[in-house]
Amino acid sequence: MASQTQDTRPDAETQTWRPSLESIPALYLRAAAAVVVILVLAASLIIWGPEMDFPTTVSTEQSVDGAVTLDKSVRDVTSEAIDEAVNWVTRRGDWLFSALSTGVNYALVNIERVLKWLPWPALVVALALLSFAVGRWGLLAFTSFALLFVGFMGLWSNTIDTVALMVVAVVIAVAIGLPLGVVGARSEMADNLMRPILDGMQTMPSFVYLLPGILFFGLGKPAGIFATIIYAVPPAIRLTNLGIRQVSHETIEAARAFGSSPWQILTKVQIPMALPTIMAGVNQTTMMALAMVTIASLVAAGGLGDNVNRALQKNQPGNGLLAGLAIVFLAIVIDRLTQSVASGKSETMRAG
Repeated sequence: MASQTQDTRPDAETQTWRPSLESIPALYLRAAAAVVVILVLAASLIIWGPEMDFPTTVSTEQSVDGAVTLDKSVRDVTSEAIDEAVNWVTRRGDWLFSALSTGVNYALVNIERVLKWLPWPALVVALALLSFAVGRWGLLAFTSFALLFVGFMGLWSNTIDTVALMVVAVVIAVAIGLPLGVVGARSEMADNLMRPILDGMQTMPSFVYLLPGILFFGLGKPAGIFATIIYAVPPAIRLTNLGIRQVSHETIEAARAFGSSPWQILTKVQIPMALPTIMAGVNQTTMMALAMVTIASLVAAGGLGDNVNRALQKNQPGNGLLAGLAIVFLAIVIDRLTQSVASGKSETMRAG
């Protein structure tokens, strides 16, 4: 047994030493990296000189008489390819964009007509009573003050337009976000695919979202709605995904042990238990939609954003401040109402 053990051992004298990055001191690695950087910098200065530009020119065209020389850069070629693709999509999908625009306009016009047809005292009293039901006296007082401020400042009609834009955008965003959040919670592949897309959507400047709306819908309210949906949908997807994932595995296993189908587990266990988190996502989507519909006035979407833009163009800080306060008051009222509904759902779940 002893001889067999000795035979299986590697011979220390025949082993060769193989260097690795871990065996090299960090100081030597940093010195080597610094030397490489210095050599590359010196070679670049010697070969190309200082203030070198990127080689972006890919082709050169001359006029017939040779008097004018036009250089095409990588950006020119890329932008032309994108323009051609957008034009192709716009031509092929004209029927779809026209149908979406018609549906959005129909919903907006009818919501605006109903809200403007109702007498303003009825709306103020109804929202005040709703505020009292979910937030008691403090929220009732603030909601009443905010609505009266908007009305007496002559901003009631534009506020109704802003609310209509936001309602349509939030309904569509939630209708898109909730199913995608459920898919992401139940599929790791879908979650991995959606995560970088959502990261990009949430880090992109808000003004960039106006561009696809203009390209596909032109100027008007549908373009503003489209941009608002893209901007506001990520919180609904993320928090729906998070809420469903936070449901304990023990609860799911108990439901499965009682013979529940996957659909029953989703609709009767996961979604009800994740409802507070989902409502928080709806709240964030609503707030982001309100922020975006104000910016969407730049593409003729209307609403309180028009007052802010006109005040900026005419250098009227007073009108701009009043319109800004109206937007702030509207945001606070909506935020408090949706938060109260979400907290009420959470308390109901804990009590149950």
